[in-house]
Amino acid sequence: MATLRHQIATNVLTVTKFRDLLKKVRANRPNDDVELIRKAYDYSLEHHKGQSRASGEPYLAHPLEVAAILAEMKLDPTAIAAALLHDSVEDTSVTTEDIKATFGEQVAVLVEGVTKISKIDFASREERQAENLRKMVLAMVDDIRVVLIKLADRLHNMRTLGALPAERQAQIAKETLEIYAPIAHRLGMGKVRGELEDLAFQHFDAIAYKQIKDAVEARRKRGEQFLEQIEGVIREKLKENGIEAKVESRIKRLYSVYQKLQRQHIAVDQVYDLLAIRIVTGSVKDCYAALGAIHSLWRPVPGRIKDFIAMPRPNLYQSLHTTVISENGTPFEVQIRTADMHKIAEEGIAAHWKYKDGAPVSAKDEQRLAWLRQVVDWQREVADPGEFLSTFKVELYPEEVYTFTPKGKVVILPRDATVIDFAYAVHTEVGNACTGAKVNGRMVPLRTKLRNGDIIEIVTKEGHKPSRDWLGFVRSSRARNKIKHWLNIHQRERAIEIGRKLIDKEARKYRIALKEIKEEDFQKVASEHGLGRPDDLIAGIGYGKFSARHVLGRLVPESMGTPAEEKPASGFTSVIRRVFGQTPEVGALKVKGSDDLLIYRARCCNPIRGEEIAGYVTRGKGVAVHSKFCPNVLNLMYEPDRRIDVEWAAMRKNDDTATYPVKLTLYCDDRAGMLKQVTAVISDDNTNIRTIEARSADSQATIDVTVDTEDVKHLDRIIAGLRRLAGVRDVQRVKRI
Repeated sequence: MATLRHQIATNVLTVTKFRDLLKKVRANRPNDDVELIRKAYDYSLEHHKGQSRASGEPYLAHPLEVAAILAEMKLDPTAIAAALLHDSVEDTSVTTEDIKATFGEQVAVLVEGVTKISKIDFASREERQAENLRKMVLAMVDDIRVVLIKLADRLHNMRTLGALPAERQAQIAKETLEIYAPIAHRLGMGKVRGELEDLAFQHFDAIAYKQIKDAVEARRKRGEQFLEQIEGVIREKLKENGIEAKVESRIKRLYSVYQKLQRQHIAVDQVYDLLAIRIVTGSVKDCYAALGAIHSLWRPVPGRIKDFIAMPRPNLYQSLHTTVISENGTPFEVQIRTADMHKIAEEGIAAHWKYKDGAPVSAKDEQRLAWLRQVVDWQREVADPGEFLSTFKVELYPEEVYTFTPKGKVVILPRDATVIDFAYAVHTEVGNACTGAKVNGRMVPLRTKLRNGDIIEIVTKEGHKPSRDWLGFVRSSRARNKIKHWLNIHQRERAIEIGRKLIDKEARKYRIALKEIKEEDFQKVASEHGLGRPDDLIAGIGYGKFSARHVLGRLVPESMGTPAEEKPASGFTSVIRRVFGQTPEVGALKVKGSDDLLIYRARCCNPIRGEEIAGYVTRGKGVAVHSKFCPNVLNLMYEPDRRIDVEWAAMRKNDDTATYPVKLTLYCDDRAGMLKQVTAVISDDNTNIRTIEARSADSQATIDVTVDTEDVKHLDRIIAGLRRLAGVRDVQRVKRI
């Protein structure tokens, strides 16, 4: 009886949601035939029968909600049908061929584009994530509806994330903040991006979310009263100037506040755009007239006037921004735009897109997708999943610096971009041959960070080549990949040359004629080491990843005796340790498949047990172990032959617990008792404090404290405890000690 009641309730829920979906479709696209949507609903209902979500509701509720989000975006029946079917290949016995036979080519292509790769065993979760993203990106280029379905899918998943275990919530929230919200931003979909960020924020960093929410809510009532008063003043002024406009207000989103606090280390009271007014006018002329009217009422804050109408952002966002100070000293932001600009700011590419009315793709949409086509171009050159994922995340960062060539051409670059980034944006050969630059007529160093409005003239020299040091300060993925490509080719050539000399020298020592060794024997040994070609094996010798004697032992074992797994002599290892002053990470780190390679933690990121790590073969110093999120990993890993798998060794029963010094920086209020509270939190966790130093200025304090931690969980516990203290605005880990 209970089962029957549940089934009836399930049917009522899904039927109600489906009727609501059809209402939205008919309201937004009255001339479209909804028969394809009905057919997709019946098909999905049949194949998802008996399945439930983690929340306990019937599984079909999810595809229906995803379809409803797309209906709100005014997408066509083909996209909505694909949304209803988007999980059928992944979670039921249905195949892409079945979808194609029943619903046609277009629906099948969309469903295939959003279906995760599930039938391949990947070495890691990162590799699976990278390949799924690569698949989605390639599908997006052919049909942008793929990513719109994916974003709607992620949005509904984030709305219902609370039903999952806490660890899974944090993983999905992090992925949303790093990948899906930035994709929505690059496509100009401000409304979707904002909701994704705020939903992810509360699961990714619950403590920071609560602190900021409490701080904003404490100011909300007073802020809303202030904005209501300001709205009235603005309406009167616009009417007086003959400007017809819609005036509305808002309080800044929580994740946006968090980002500003992280970036500038300030208190919520110092966020200038916490309170904002939006003015939507009928024309561009009225936008500038409204800006003048606002500045006649209140004094603008210098440096806070931004004209995104004359110079739109790369995602085609247009608006005028200004920050002004009211009579009582309260700062607030004013955004001014036309109705069309507002629609594009909220909906982005979904506002004017290829399939909406069967019209060809517009020039503006092509411009918005230009970055995506660049991603497709460079992804072909990036075989390593980790490198693809890292570069893709960099590519998603909002581009905010507007610079000019001497002839007035606009070059848009990421924040903190340098002269080298500009040079590569002009042309690859200009970047490779860059020796200097003039910014606004003055010679500057290559690592100079560019600012809005800078005019840059690149100085080149024939025959000049890129430097590996450039990777330490370039910001754009284009510049980074072009430098890596050049270095990879030339460093590899050098490694092969050194490798040949080393193996030739070793062969002479054992009186082995290398010319008599067949190419297929080299290929066989290369394959044993997981390499594709003999040259890869020779390069590995040149890099120091394999010894020439070890390789010869595999090639001609009868001449040397079959070698054991390669292990450097302990005497040699100890000499290197004495020379370089390194302490062996006994019992903590190891190279996979080998127990006696010289290994040490890189000082640039100071990884601790429990963190994801990556190994890099250095010349003469052994294997350096970095955190996977260390900025230097991006710089070093352009040479795949020098990467090596490393792992944290399992702790044995009688081992002493190793500790790792970690430096933390706290940004907090300057008040009596703050230092005492900080030390109490750390001491209460039985954690040793190595050093502590405090500085203060303008009622704000910065505290640097170095503590001994056992692993990542221990560190997270300490940071969480510190962030709960009243007056502590942020706690950051300083990687280098």
